[in-house]
Amino acid sequence: MAVADEVVNRVTWKVPNALALVGSRSGDERNAMTTSWITQLSMEPVLIGIGVDNQAVTHRLITEGGSFTVNLWDADDTRVFVKYSKPATYADGELNGRAVHEATTGAPVFDEAIAWIDCEVRHHLDLGTHTLFVGEVVDAGINDDDKRAAAMSDTRMKYGGVKRH
Repeated sequence: MAVADEVVNRVTWKVPNALALVGSRSGDERNAMTTSWITQLSMEPVLIGIGVDNQAVTHRLITEGGSFTVNLWDADDTRVFVKYSKPATYADGELNGRAVHEATTGAPVFDEAIAWIDCEVRHHLDLGTHTLFVGEVVDAGINDDDKRAAAMSDTRMKYGGVKRH
């Protein structure tokens, strides 16, 4: 018995997900994208997994550059995520007007992130529409330990379920 697309969407949208900006870089090209498919996968080594659409600029940059950053954002400032639903523009140390600096791997870290993780890709797995990139944490930082990190439930955004045609 097949499950109706509407039911799949409604159920998967209820799965609690963090909301963050993923930074990526290959050569001089940099990008950031909004993501909600983030999880820790291992403690030794510390591995972080992110799901990235196979057609996304970020997918290409992570594949070529071999690294990514996860930038956690203040739950009270979720409007930022709308600015990174399409490829970002990099100029003068900013992605879409938000200041960034290079992480240890060279991928961009947002100066405004409340916390960030810098990862070198150790594995990748094509899962259909998305690739699971598994990165080992090589650097991390906390800029504001008192703020709560944003989650999908803090917004009206929905991502997941069945592919929209």
